[in-house]
Amino acid sequence: MQQTRFDDAECPVARTVDVVGDGWSLLIVRDAFDGSRRFGEFQRGLGVAKNILTTRLRALVDAGVLEVVPAADGSSYREYALTAAGRDLLPVIVALRQWGEVHAFGPGEEHSRLVDRAHGEPLRPLEIRAADGRRVGPDDTVVEHLSSRAT
Repeated sequence: MQQTRFDDAECPVARTVDVVGDGWSLLIVRDAFDGSRRFGEFQRGLGVAKNILTTRLRALVDAGVLEVVPAADGSSYREYALTAAGRDLLPVIVALRQWGEVHAFGPGEEHSRLVDRAHGEPLRPLEIRAADGRRVGPDDTVVEHLSSRAT
């Protein structure tokens, strides 16, 4: 099945979906934030087939989300590390997690928690703020299309 590509899309969401829009890629990024670095660690944690993992890791490296680095222990292994662009996905992963905590579990159903390492406390819910600091929601924003701007 051929996946639609959005390489030329004007929309940043569409282009981002090209990079991390499939479930395996997002879970790989999540696991990288959780400390996974080696192929075997990703495979064990995700239970994904080797060919799928290989394809997704290669795509994330090609997109600049991960980079291949020498193993931290000095062995001949290679590891995957988040790049600056990959680390910039933290709010995306946190937003997905926080949405899931509210909408993907039944009342009282247990789930993992993301906590502040220094204090062991859960993170505050993410908020979207305008440049002046006001909280904004879906009704407070509009997409400005480049093609509709006066030139």
